Amino acid sequence: MPTLAEVARQLKPAHPVELLPRLILMTDSIRLPYPDATVLSLAPGSAVILRERARARLAVLAHRLSPLCRARRIRLLVAGDWRLAREVGADGLHLPEAVIRHGPGHWRRVRRRDWIVTAAAHSPIAIRLAARLGVDAVLLSPVFATASHPDARIGPLRFARWARESPVPVYALGGIDAARARRLRGSGAIGFAGIGGLTRANQTVSSSPSAE
Repeated sequence: MPTLAEVARQLKPAHPVELLPRLILMTDSIRLPYPDATVLSLAPGSAVILRERARARLAVLAHRLSPLCRARRIRLLVAGDWRLAREVGADGLHLPEAVIRHGPGHWRRVRRRDWIVTAAAHSPIAIRLAARLGVDAVLLSPVFATASHPDARIGPLRFARWARESPVPVYALGGIDAARARRLRGSGAIGFAGIGGLTRANQTVSSSPSAE
């Protein structure tokens, strides 16, 4: 069976974008509190979205992971804190859906030209809001049922429709593993994001389209 990275390379996105990664690791304070080893296992060209509720711990992790990601050619995006993203020289910013619902924020005025900015979305309305704010892509979830959302899922058919109607590239997030990713190959997704699907096995195939 192909790996998640191999499936990601086979995608035909609805929005052809050369510079966006195909795989994004989402850190989590409970499921992945110490992400260093997993980050080192990612293929060059992947990305990491660093999430942490505790501000002090977020700063510690950002300062620790930034040089690791830079050395591995992995892009680091900091969730919800543009100041910290600039401080550690991150490659971008990730915005929770609650942030985009409040409209334009200060991050737009301080955004670096080379940043990747992504946003979380759970509906077409959220996708359109994020697009109007000028994000590069959205992470649409949950595509499949997860441990934290066992009864809430978009499903592959609805995901494909929303992804193809989206004005910006869309990543699939939520219950993604290699087997389920194969069901999304024709969905128009730009790539996959997750935790479990990227922590169960080292990815040895580059997820960057430029490496093809």
